Amino acid sequence: MPSTPTLVLIPGAWHGAWAWRGVVAELSDLDVRTVELPSVGPDPAALGDLHADAAVVRAAAGGIDGPVVVCAHSYGAAPASEGLAGLANVVGLVSLSGFQLDIGESVLGAVGGVPPSWWDVHEAEGYVDPRQPAQVLYTDVRDGAARGAVARLGHHALAAFEQRLTRAAWRTIPSTYVVCERDAAIPVRAQEAMAERAGRVLRMATAHSPFLSRPAQLAGVLRAELALGREPVTR
Repeated sequence: MPSTPTLVLIPGAWHGAWAWRGVVAELSDLDVRTVELPSVGPDPAALGDLHADAAVVRAAAGGIDGPVVVCAHSYGAAPASEGLAGLANVVGLVSLSGFQLDIGESVLGAVGGVPPSWWDVHEAEGYVDPRQPAQVLYTDVRDGAARGAVARLGHHALAAFEQRLTRAAWRTIPSTYVVCERDAAIPVRAQEAMAERAGRVLRMATAHSPFLSRPAQLAGVLRAELALGREPVTR
């Protein structure tokens, strides 16, 4: 019997590995790893960029002996696609309301080239914070959990949003896109457009952060992804 792939979880902008704790708890019988992105942190002067994030993602997945499925949330899908390209042991990529970008595209470009109104851009210092995160990122998360999450958010490097991808892992790695149908951060139409690049599209009736609002449901989705048989794709 082939071994169950290891699951690697990549957070989105402003988040750390802490965001996945509920999902990890639901998958305690599996090998699940989480990643901290260098572009997120408390010190704006110490933030990494998209390429630093991609290097960390690549090292995390590439250092695993055996098959790997990666789930990346929101911004995290960009460095995941950049960093995972060409890794033979990565057999699946799940974009959770993710920026499934092509070569030459950036997160900022994908949102229209102008920061959305809820991005609080500190250009001189080189970082971005979210405005009213509870109303944008956590609209279906319980109040207490939402407050706890807001308190843990870090700054995010502006450069990471501006930099363009040089590789796109979804072109050769089988990918699934999970559309979050009540997302206030990334419009559903934008998600659906990016989902056209995936081999498989699923939908969840959640807002932007189902790892906090519906961890058991999301864990079920990921468990099913780990059980899929996959063949490499060529685009």
